[in-house]
Amino acid sequence: MDAVGLLTQLVNTTASTQLTLFQQPNHRRHPRPPGQRQHDRTQLPRDRRPYARPAETQSSRPERQQLLKPYLDQRWQDGCTNAWKLWEEIREQGYSDGYSSVRDYIRKTLRGKPQPIGPRPPSARAVARWIRTHPDALTERDRLQLKAVLANCPELTALTEHVRSFAHMVTELEGEQLPEWIESARAATDLPSLSRFAQHLERDLDAVIAGLTLPWNSGVVEGHVNRIKMLKRQMFGRAGFELLRKRVLLA
Repeated sequence: MDAVGLLTQLVNTTASTQLTLFQQPNHRRHPRPPGQRQHDRTQLPRDRRPYARPAETQSSRPERQQLLKPYLDQRWQDGCTNAWKLWEEIREQGYSDGYSSVRDYIRKTLRGKPQPIGPRPPSARAVARWIRTHPDALTERDRLQLKAVLANCPELTALTEHVRSFAHMVTELEGEQLPEWIESARAATDLPSLSRFAQHLERDLDAVIAGLTLPWNSGVVEGHVNRIKMLKRQMFGRAGFELLRKRVLLA
């Protein structure tokens, strides 16, 4: 029997029990002569006394919990560990008991059970690295994980195509394709960050095209600038110009 069937059985059992109790005669509705109260109480069966001890009140709940146990266990194994959410689910199916019964059952029975450990989702940094890496340089595991991520995010799929086409222009020195790429990127209204990047490229379009077309670049100059800054920081601001000049020339 599935979880829905168990809930239906529980609701029907509760309704039939309530109907039986309602149809039974209520002795308190009829007047009794003085002194008859103690006699009536002793003559009543144990299950028909007008009061019950706390332990006997709690003993009526295990039957409902036994019917409810398979559904809660299954949902717990599915990864739903929120008692309030589970109670709302069974209440929609017709469960009439309060939230405390579900909370107590989870606290006493399910909290000690190990939760199912699913596959760990990849981090945003890992996904970004997969997108920036050439497809031929990815391992088989990374390629499968990236494929699974892109299958669940159409926006990320479109972004991956733009990033890889731009990387192809950089590595193959095909800067003449940049205007077409910028037009395609600006048309992607669902990717605002990419559109802003394309707008910034248009501010100095000629220089960007030259950098993506010519074999020369300013990488050597930037390297020398970084080396000079490193030497200056190593002196902690205590070196004059002559000492820094000698270190730069001799380093």
